[in-house]
Amino acid sequence: MKISVIGCGRWGSLIAWYLDGLHHPVTLYGRSGSPRYQALVQTRKNDLLTLSDRISLTDDLTVATKADVLIMSIGSQGLQALFDELKPLQLRNKIVVLCMKGIESATGRRLSQVAADNLDASNKVAVWLGPGHVQEFYRGVPNCMVIDSEDVSTKHLLVESFNSNLIRFYYGDDLIGNEIGAAAKNVVGIAAGMLDGLGLSTLKGALMARGAREVSLLIGAMGGKERSAYGLCHLGDYEATVFSPYSHNRRFGEAFVRREPYEKLAEGFGTAAALHKLAADYGVEMPICATVYRILYENKDAMSQIAELFNRSIKGEF
Repeated sequence: MKISVIGCGRWGSLIAWYLDGLHHPVTLYGRSGSPRYQALVQTRKNDLLTLSDRISLTDDLTVATKADVLIMSIGSQGLQALFDELKPLQLRNKIVVLCMKGIESATGRRLSQVAADNLDASNKVAVWLGPGHVQEFYRGVPNCMVIDSEDVSTKHLLVESFNSNLIRFYYGDDLIGNEIGAAAKNVVGIAAGMLDGLGLSTLKGALMARGAREVSLLIGAMGGKERSAYGLCHLGDYEATVFSPYSHNRRFGEAFVRREPYEKLAEGFGTAAALHKLAADYGVEMPICATVYRILYENKDAMSQIAELFNRSIKGEF
């Protein structure tokens, strides 16, 4: 099974490293002008890991036509643009695996919907989601993740091919819930960072409980299974997002309320806008996500917004 990984950032490089360790033939694609790609070509290293000589490196996007499995690991808001580039290649009979956590901010499309809108029916789409940080996987710290797809045979093939002692994969059974939950946990991660920045870290327990609850309601309204919010793709990913020093979303939220610059990608920023749209479209009240949206996009004061959350009408927990 030939595998091409599109995206040579930390996560894409980790995926290539991981699958190479399972003896899959892997090619890693990066843009020719990317400093990350150039560093890999020159040293086969980034700031976290070293790639073996078995992994092929290329800046030629036609590598996508030569793979059985095409794994995409790029910023979620750039997925449509990537498919626009791939369109002339007329991909057929591929398994396309999306390894990003996000929702298209302009449209509210889940990433599997973006893929389906750009691929013909001969291709199968799957998602690879769940907790874990590159730094820990590379050190040998194991974790559990989920692969989901509307095509059952594709899901089983990927789980059985990619499972190992480092990553225990589970079969997903709710593509809507797993995608929405995975994306929404980044918004909760930003909220956690805001609490850290305001000296309110003890509220993280409440944030986790209430955040998972409101996300479950959106999942249910969209036709997914509410319980997916309490699985690996959302609640199961909280430790890596709400508490971890490695979490870009948590660190972004902390920097934002402290009015400090933060240059790295925080997927939750775009997802906050997408969730705001979806909550309105489906008539779901999402007070935590709405609070994050107002702070990020409407320049509302973070402390006063948290006070407003506490002043909402009292109700039963569930």
